[in-house]
Amino acid sequence: MIDGIKVVAFDADDTLWENEAHFQEFEANFCKMVGCYVTSEQASAELLRTEIRNLHLYGYGAKGMMLCMIETVCKVAKEENGLKAVQEILKLGHELLQIPVEILPGVETVLSALTKKYQLVLATKGDLLDQERKIRKSGIQHYFDRIEVMSDKTLTDYQKMIDGIGCKPQEFLMIGNSIKSDIEPVVAIGGRAVHIPHHITWQYETQIDDSVSHEFFRLEKIEEVLSYL
Repeated sequence: MIDGIKVVAFDADDTLWENEAHFQEFEANFCKMVGCYVTSEQASAELLRTEIRNLHLYGYGAKGMMLCMIETVCKVAKEENGLKAVQEILKLGHELLQIPVEILPGVETVLSALTKKYQLVLATKGDLLDQERKIRKSGIQHYFDRIEVMSDKTLTDYQKMIDGIGCKPQEFLMIGNSIKSDIEPVVAIGGRAVHIPHHITWQYETQIDDSVSHEFFRLEKIEEVLSYL
């Protein structure tokens, strides 16, 4: 059991609903699009470098990815074909922004049980409009007492959120699929954390600090949380 918890926070993308699979499909289509200039591996690597370089400008989400794809196309494609590629990127990006929200198995069972016992927080990061759209379409917002959409999930961001909630770090439990974003910062400020891996994870989010590996729980399915709370 995880004792002393008053607030349980959930990551959203790939913890409560499917997300990265759609982004990887978007990236796969992009790699095919520029396949006449570079290999898929080269296109993917260049896109990742561009995304990481621009995170402080664009943040996380589909719109930032679209801009990074356009920048990558300008670098690898011939000028006469660039406009066509940009038009296709925008078309695919608009489709990505309108994909239906698919709630992951077991999520509503867990939320329904925990909302009776704890203050629940939805703590997500990314583009505000896109996250608000997904939250609205998810149909599960009524389970949460508080919804936080952050531009990033750093130690400072979590401390600010916990201060706003009015609880102590040791009374706060974060549940999410990303060790980098959902686990490490929370553990660093004295909070508790549960890692539930998703079968697809963005490469940037897989960079982890092994020193915190013993300081959080790792479960295979979200339903297993109920055995600890």
